[in-house]
Amino acid sequence: MNFKNAFALVLVLEVLVIVLAIINYGWTLEGLQATTRFSGRLSLMIFSVIFLFYNYPGLNVRRLLSDKFFLVFAIAHGIHLCGLLSFIYFSKNPLNPLRAAGGMLAYAMIFIMPLIQQNFHEKKLTEKLFNRATLIYFFYVWFIFVMTYVPRVRGTAQNVGGTYMESVVLLGWVVLMMLFKLYQLFVTQRARG
Repeated sequence: MNFKNAFALVLVLEVLVIVLAIINYGWTLEGLQATTRFSGRLSLMIFSVIFLFYNYPGLNVRRLLSDKFFLVFAIAHGIHLCGLLSFIYFSKNPLNPLRAAGGMLAYAMIFIMPLIQQNFHEKKLTEKLFNRATLIYFFYVWFIFVMTYVPRVRGTAQNVGGTYMESVVLLGWVVLMMLFKLYQLFVTQRARG
């Protein structure tokens, strides 16, 4: 897929998220919360594709999301961030500074990674540095997704919406992603050595 098609697909899916949230919850604070929640799940789907199929033999992330797959995810998650900030503002929910700091670091990494990828493609960055940056990015963003769902499953997250079972399924999915990634790394290392 080329970048224009991937970008258009993300925009169409984000609009569908908004429409579904409004149909189900109306033009309310709950509708905005649902938009944010569904947009986050779309971001998780896109991240899952990148995380699981980055350098995967056979089914490559470039075929699924274009060569600029980090940018595709940054756009989707940027839209989610706009919804999240809007919900926080209108709901007047207090922010946990520690969680906000960890999340903002993840957002910074998400928005910087497309530039790192571009510098690598333009030969301004070595493969070794790019691989390190990619590894840190993958595992930190994955960790933030885990930390999104753990408090929901434990029942300690306030005003997040969605059902308990949804949170259990999503946390289970994120954990399975890591197990699959570790298996990939193990198989790759074994094949090399």
